[in-house]
Amino acid sequence: MIRVDFTKLRLLVVDDNAYMRRIVRTLLHGFGAREVYEAENGAVGLELFGAQLPDVVIVDWLMPKMDGVEMTRAIRRPESAANPYVPIIMLTGHSEKSRVLRARDAGVTEFLCKPISAKALHQRLLNCVLNPRPFIRTRDYFGPDRRRGPSSAYTGEERRINIEDTMADVPVTRLRDALIS
Repeated sequence: MIRVDFTKLRLLVVDDNAYMRRIVRTLLHGFGAREVYEAENGAVGLELFGAQLPDVVIVDWLMPKMDGVEMTRAIRRPESAANPYVPIIMLTGHSEKSRVLRARDAGVTEFLCKPISAKALHQRLLNCVLNPRPFIRTRDYFGPDRRRGPSSAYTGEERRINIEDTMADVPVTRLRDALIS
């Protein structure tokens, strides 16, 4: 059985609600994480992202100055000097399909609805570390493969024949160092 050593991970929590940041931080510490950075909006979160280079970003959707979707798009710019491959978990109180699709299309790796539970947050983190999604580069998108499984429903001209043909090279990160057999 493979486990994750959270002590080896750096996490960034971005939420305008201090109480929510404290809940997420407490849960992360309960999982064993020691390096947890916090920001009160996407603009500050983006600065911290560049300075601390976290292994996973947990970001709220609705925030002043720069929301979670805008922050995700800024991180996912392939020309970014920081790590555009970082897993991003989107937190939100809104679970409408249109929002989930918007977050996915911005490059979010996982989606988590509030109120969150320890089990749900832990599962999303495990998915990020144990089952990293391949990254795709197309004309209009750079980020984790938006498909969760094989599908032959799309037949348009941009249909991928082989995922390796469009997969970007994902750099080795501390995520792999956190795996314990």
